[in-house]
Amino acid sequence: MTDAAVSFAKDFLAGGVAAAISKTAVAPIERVKLLLQVQHASKQITADKQYKGIIDCVVRIPKEQGVLSFWRGNLANVIRYFPTQALNFAFKDKYKQIFLGGVDKRTQFWRYFAGNLASGGAAGATSLCFVYPLDFARTRLAADVGKAGAEREFRGLGDCLVKIYKSDGIKGLYQGFNVSVQGIIIYRAAYFGIYDTAKGKFAGGFFIGLQSPTLSLFFAADIMYTGTLDCKAFFKGAWSNVLRGMGGAFVLVLYDEIKKYT
Repeated sequence: MTDAAVSFAKDFLAGGVAAAISKTAVAPIERVKLLLQVQHASKQITADKQYKGIIDCVVRIPKEQGVLSFWRGNLANVIRYFPTQALNFAFKDKYKQIFLGGVDKRTQFWRYFAGNLASGGAAGATSLCFVYPLDFARTRLAADVGKAGAEREFRGLGDCLVKIYKSDGIKGLYQGFNVSVQGIIIYRAAYFGIYDTAKGKFAGGFFIGLQSPTLSLFFAADIMYTGTLDCKAFFKGAWSNVLRGMGGAFVLVLYDEIKKYT
């Protein structure tokens, strides 16, 4: 195996492990965020049963669906997020070799910063091409609010993917991709670009990591509409999204720590 292949494999593994740990830790916040975002479009949540906010959602979920429902869809999320983040980190480092080759970060700061932004955005777009069906299925599973059995629309990740494919074909699995890829380019550019640029200039990796995903969250949203103009509530669930930024910080910092031992 070539050195380049070994390096790619290490980046893939480190990014995936960091992502799986952090996603499981913040899964309850993730589900609250998704329910707040999709409840108005969900057939299972009638107008009189819609959540009034984060606190109302957190209190009602264990009462109505059980405590473990906070982690409903988490396995699908980890299965989706492991390759997503693994590919993001691996592709990002490869794109950095292209965009930052020969750039001195001490004397060419703005070019270095732009290269980091471009590397992050390109990595995000490339990765999304491979994992978007998993991302779409994760959103559908988390929005499934039935208690058990017949009340739920899907039995799991595989069942969700199969049903969507049977009803809408491969096109159904990539519904909303055009909008998502635009958002992910900006999101990953901010997520990786700010962190990679700042970590070499300032101390305190976790706090730098916290700012990067929190800022980039304002560019990311799960797609449940026919197009950009059809979605009016861009910032619905924004506060839970900000809290979820801690998970993004853990991913960035854990990745750097894991890389030290690979």
